[in-house]
Amino acid sequence: MGKASEFAVGLAKGVLHCQSGKMHLLLISDPGRPSRRVASIKDEFGEHLRQDFDAEVTVDVCTETLRVQADHRLELSTLDAIVDRYPDADLVIMLTDIPRHTQGKPLIAEVLPDRNVAVISFPTLGVPTKSRLLKIYMSCLNQLLPEEHLPAKTHRLPRWGQWSSRAESGRRTLHAHTFTGGPRLVLGMTMANEPLRMSRKLSRAMAAATATGAFGIFYSSIWQMSHHLSTLRLISIGAIAIAVMVGWLISLNRLWDRPVNERLTQVVFYYNLSTVLTLLVCVAALYGALVVGILAGGLIVIDPDFMAQTINRPDARLNNYLDIAWLSAAMGVVAGALGSSFDSDIDVRNLTHAQRLRSRIYTADDGEAGTA
Repeated sequence: MGKASEFAVGLAKGVLHCQSGKMHLLLISDPGRPSRRVASIKDEFGEHLRQDFDAEVTVDVCTETLRVQADHRLELSTLDAIVDRYPDADLVIMLTDIPRHTQGKPLIAEVLPDRNVAVISFPTLGVPTKSRLLKIYMSCLNQLLPEEHLPAKTHRLPRWGQWSSRAESGRRTLHAHTFTGGPRLVLGMTMANEPLRMSRKLSRAMAAATATGAFGIFYSSIWQMSHHLSTLRLISIGAIAIAVMVGWLISLNRLWDRPVNERLTQVVFYYNLSTVLTLLVCVAALYGALVVGILAGGLIVIDPDFMAQTINRPDARLNNYLDIAWLSAAMGVVAGALGSSFDSDIDVRNLTHAQRLRSRIYTADDGEAGTA
């Protein structure tokens, strides 16, 4: 059966079910944040559909990994294989962790009429609030069904930007805004990397940073130095320390990507920018944890009168302890960069979107795969 015939059969089944008061939707999502977000909106999404279509609605969810080709295009044969395992589904919406970029702009969603499937790019949504995610799901459903079968409550089917059609394939696409789409995509990719959750992957770096930073509690010369440094200089030292560790991690683990062809130049730029932001957040969190830990240790260990005598002040204040903690943490972060050499390079590389995308690349010994 050809693709056009398959689409006609699938669409007819979906329309027939809508008319008969039944609708069966399948929500597929990539593992991790996408699957957690889909689970959080499943019940509310189903309730919206029941109200809008006045039908018996079944919403199933499953977690599957969508594969890509070497040029970052979707490997649609793997999507077909996933959908084939759920023959009862009338319509399918896939939420993927793959950032998509076509026609010079980030691609939020795409409707594939020959498969009766919509694919949403999770990172392109930026900050994926529940309301935002529900709107894009409802808008994709709006595009999947023929206009004459849409519910009367059109206000419940919001327009998300401007959908456009590709005449040669019949596919409909929803692109992000030219100016805000790029920053939103980078933000979404950075959030998808979950830098705070992944900071524990730098365990050896953290151990080296903690051990070095702890010296600041016991060496009075560091107390005196921190006391005589201005606030601006202390902040600058901290920023330089963070930058040094980020640069070291990128260089050591070869996290800076180069485009293999001109078409991917903009995409690779987004990947590199999200990598830098992810590591900045990760290292800044490590720095903040060090400052808090050293400050607590200093308050316990260092006697105020002894500190006042050492730094030649009438009394020791909280900001003196904070200055010591800040300078000691900067020393610790620089040492942590060296300690990161002993962390698993696989764990560190998996912090980034580009490396995780490489693990999705599909290879087939026979057959020709479709692309999107």
